[in-house]
Amino acid sequence: MNNLIQLLASLFFLVLLTCATTFSAEVVIVTSFPKDLFDTYQTEFEAKHQDIKLVFRSKKTSAAVTYIRETATKPNSDIFWASAVDAFALLKKEDLLARYTPPEELLDQTAKKIGDYPIHDPDSYFFGFALSGYGMMWNNEYMQAYQLPFPEEWIDLTKPIYHNHLSMCSPSRSGTTHLTVESILQGHGWQKGWALLLQMAGNMTVITERSFGVPQGIASGEFGIGVVVDFFGLSAISSGQPVGFVYPSITPMVPANIALIKGSPNTNDAQKFIDFVISRTGQNLLFTDSISRLPIIPDLYDQAPDGFPNPFQTKKSVPFDADLSQRRYEVLNSLFDWFITFRLQELQRAWKEIYKAEEKLDKKRSRGKNVEQIEAKLDEAKQLVSRLPINENLVSSIEFSQNWSESSNKYQQKWDQQAKSNYNLAKKIAKSIK
Repeated sequence: MNNLIQLLASLFFLVLLTCATTFSAEVVIVTSFPKDLFDTYQTEFEAKHQDIKLVFRSKKTSAAVTYIRETATKPNSDIFWASAVDAFALLKKEDLLARYTPPEELLDQTAKKIGDYPIHDPDSYFFGFALSGYGMMWNNEYMQAYQLPFPEEWIDLTKPIYHNHLSMCSPSRSGTTHLTVESILQGHGWQKGWALLLQMAGNMTVITERSFGVPQGIASGEFGIGVVVDFFGLSAISSGQPVGFVYPSITPMVPANIALIKGSPNTNDAQKFIDFVISRTGQNLLFTDSISRLPIIPDLYDQAPDGFPNPFQTKKSVPFDADLSQRRYEVLNSLFDWFITFRLQELQRAWKEIYKAEEKLDKKRSRGKNVEQIEAKLDEAKQLVSRLPINENLVSSIEFSQNWSESSNKYQQKWDQQAKSNYNLAKKIAKSIK
């Protein structure tokens, strides 16, 4: 009996010893990426580095930035891994990232730029690991059922035929959506860009709480078309879902990034994971059906699945100013929420009445009637739901962004009142057109 007890005790000790020594270190990664992606990387990395355990803290990008700020005095995470390049630029500016130089042979195999945009931070604070573009995803069966044409450009989403068929996430809840909104504003200009976004939003059935809520809703047929980062569309297509995806002509191709957090508790092992992600082995994982992201090693596309886009062989990427984006990051998110997210119903109703008024106008015009007064009223209604009462130069200024935390409440209350008043008045004017 005593021998049995001693044997069991020895076995128990060996189990404890094994558990204690299997992972001698933890690398904690703050990420906005879906579980399918980081699970794949965890499996492959831990098989190669059996003494290191990866621990993931899933957070939307804005929450991740806040978390890294709040834990800066005593960091408890090692790596930040996300798509939004402007979030990395913001953390770098705030001195919350650590400089690191991966082995030269790893960096030499990667592209240096996509178009005119650098793939890695020139100062070595963060590194591109995949490329991201932004576009429109749709459910083929839904489109056929509602007899909707496939969109090709952002402007297509402003057409009345798409009313109550669109969806997107708020940029304050998704770093990739923030980049999409910012790219539309940079590509079309401040006034035209907001006019485009406000009319697109008027066709939205929902603003989702997380970015993955859009592709999930499209796949299930809850809504027809969504604004998404490309890997949502490409991975769904690779997995055999009945969906389509297109890049509009005005969309940037920018790197998704990985960075070492300043004061990382486990710097050496965290660096090993960064190296793994940009290595050929790590880059090949991007072709996995459930991931479907664009590698930064150009010659890997020779091994890509059929029909997989090659960003290094397509037309030149649209320019993107990451410094401008990070400077007005929080203000832009707030503008979108107060004029769109929180007032979506009023905006939808206003555009619905405007579309009805446009039909009445077309009928009167076709009958040869004088429609000048109706056109003027309709134009007034459109102006009320297509313009923001704030200047781009003010929003983009360094002083305004630095003082935003102190002045935000004042502006947000004002914007909420203006949005509600403008949208209700636009609806009233449009409805008065007979």
